[in-house]
Amino acid sequence: MTVRLVVVDDHRLHAEALASALRLRGHRVLAAAAPAAGAAELVVSRVPEVCLWGTAAPAEPGAFDPVARIKREKPRIAVVVLGPVPSPKGIAAAFAAGASGYVRHDERIEGVERGMLRARAGEAAVTPQLLQGAFAELLNPTAEPDDEGARLLKMLTPREVEVLVRVAEGEDTRRIAVGMGIAPSTARTHVQRVLMKLGVGSRLEAAALAARTGLLDRVTGPGTG
Repeated sequence: MTVRLVVVDDHRLHAEALASALRLRGHRVLAAAAPAAGAAELVVSRVPEVCLWGTAAPAEPGAFDPVARIKREKPRIAVVVLGPVPSPKGIAAAFAAGASGYVRHDERIEGVERGMLRARAGEAAVTPQLLQGAFAELLNPTAEPDDEGARLLKMLTPREVEVLVRVAEGEDTRRIAVGMGIAPSTARTHVQRVLMKLGVGSRLEAAALAARTGLLDRVTGPGTG
């Protein structure tokens, strides 16, 4: 069955090579392009039945903005993403943008062709395992890196947070005690509790962990608690 399609890929040579292979199999390739050449506009103007959209970085923010635009302006165009060995996040982003399928870049031409035909028929052109992973990611998004800072912050009392901020600013036990109006022994106990809760062995490690996870960005400084 002949499919009218447009082939898009991050690398123009890849797009043209795939287009040539599909022409040899009897399909009508309306155009082959790279995103930098205004591929979304091209797809919208040519109105193919299927668009093969190749990307090397499916999990990158905004990777599928052009796909979302195509589906918004021409919802009847079925978009099948061609990408690397996928992560659930990348597949989830593709489907969230409106793609009908995800086929690996290293799939044989027969596999690409099957994906095109399934997408044109209104089916999901993706293996059940990949689809399951995508839906799981959509329903339960993976925590962003800075969420680690929020998790650590919840483990500390307001007073311990203040101690951690002072530790990060290089204050020793005496200065912490004076600044917080507590006895040095109490300040030392607070410091030890902070180190234990954060799972680190020294003040330097605690300060580095707080900075790396963005924990310090969530508080204003000494006196916060």
